[in-house]
Amino acid sequence: MQETKYITVIAGRRKTVINADTILYVIMRGKIAEIHISGGKIYETRMSLGEIEKQLGDRFLKVHRGCLVSAMAIHDISDKINLNNGESIEYPIRKKKHIIEKLRSEQKSIIDSFSNDGVPKTDEEYRRHYSSFDSLPFAFADIEMIFNDERHAVDWIFRYGNPALAKLENTPLEKLIGCSFGSLFSNMDSKWLRSYERATLYGETLEMIDYSPEIDKNIKIICFPTFKGHCGCILFDITEIEFIKNSDKTDMALNYYLISKTEKTDIE
Repeated sequence: MQETKYITVIAGRRKTVINADTILYVIMRGKIAEIHISGGKIYETRMSLGEIEKQLGDRFLKVHRGCLVSAMAIHDISDKINLNNGESIEYPIRKKKHIIEKLRSEQKSIIDSFSNDGVPKTDEEYRRHYSSFDSLPFAFADIEMIFNDERHAVDWIFRYGNPALAKLENTPLEKLIGCSFGSLFSNMDSKWLRSYERATLYGETLEMIDYSPEIDKNIKIICFPTFKGHCGCILFDITEIEFIKNSDKTDMALNYYLISKTEKTDIE
């Protein structure tokens, strides 16, 4: 595995240290570099793209003269570069083949760097590792992502699930564990893949609230990285969760939860 890389910039008159793994892309606005971070934060610094490129290293693609994009943040490339967070970036179409080749090389390097050290090797080892999750009142799964030859996530395999997961999925655990989601649910909705891919490759913790056609339920999922190449998922049937308002500060907290994700920190 490559060591975590950090870059140092002056933003808002403060020296700020940024974890390179949290950077989605860098784009120049005149002489100002905008550093776009996972979660929506943007740092502005008076640095050249070349100076930032030297600090960031190989896993960032220069897609045009004024823009660097993290290979880990790219979901696919069409007439635009589509990122895992839903944003899209313009690029010169004449460079498409070169960018795709570079992206595949970098994503292969990322995926090949996944280490098996510490990863359970059998179903029994997974059960022992997650034994404290067995009695949780909500569903939990550890899933291993499946990538195709183009390094896109195309499916996942259930490596661990608790009894609450079997209840939510309406499928016995013995049929879930060791099987891919796509093999169990022919109507698999690919929308889940992008978030799981982000958690696995980018190390993000993400929340989704959406309808699941596979189990015909409205669900809430919190996914986060576990082992390399894996992510953990906490799942709720939202019809079984009752919301209560505890104080006059609840509305303020909800507003922050739903809208404000830009709290400033020195280290991302």
